[in-house]
Amino acid sequence: MLKATVYVTIKKSVLDPQGVAVQGALQSVGFQEVESLRIGKYMEMTLDTDDRAVAEGRLKEMCEKLLANTVIEDYRYELED
Repeated sequence: MLKATVYVTIKKSVLDPQGVAVQGALQSVGFQEVESLRIGKYMEMTLDTDDRAVAEGRLKEMCEKLLANTVIEDYRYELED
């Protein structure tokens, strides 16, 4: 079994209104040092395989078909034993 961690973030070229709203809220409560903020998604899953190559292929499929909108989002993943 392998543990996968998937990170999905909005591409740098795409406006992130949710990130802007959170940044503004943080600044309004005294955290002026927050210069920019982007919102993303974090997912953990356990894969029923010990083959890293198979797991990477399946993760790529999952991300491109469902977990990330690749038009406006980037993704990356990490695998652990």
